[in-house]
Amino acid sequence: MQDLPAFAPRPQGAVMAYLRTIFSHDAAGKITYLIRLETRPDNSYRAIFDPAYFVLAEGQQQPSRSQWNTLKKKMKRHNAGVFIFKQHGEISCGQAQPCCYVDFGFFAHEPGGRD
Repeated sequence: MQDLPAFAPRPQGAVMAYLRTIFSHDAAGKITYLIRLETRPDNSYRAIFDPAYFVLAEGQQQPSRSQWNTLKKKMKRHNAGVFIFKQHGEISCGQAQPCCYVDFGFFAHEPGGRD
């Protein structure tokens, strides 16, 4: 298993603002599909969001691999200092339907050895 990078803590408000822009389809980020943010002891995060964020084609039951990759690319475009874990998917969140999640963290040191 590959070692994970060190993650830097970020103010909760800054992380929430970042996620509101990610999990929104409007430019202002006023309508967001983000349900909650979980912070972990290693300073990584889990964003739990409404699966309605993904626009599914007729007959499609789950987001495609391409849709997940597009979300991850969007996260990197908005902040190049974000590390996104490979694992993602659905999770029980106390709603009628499962929610989606993505795990991420902000690099404590710039990738490539530059600080």
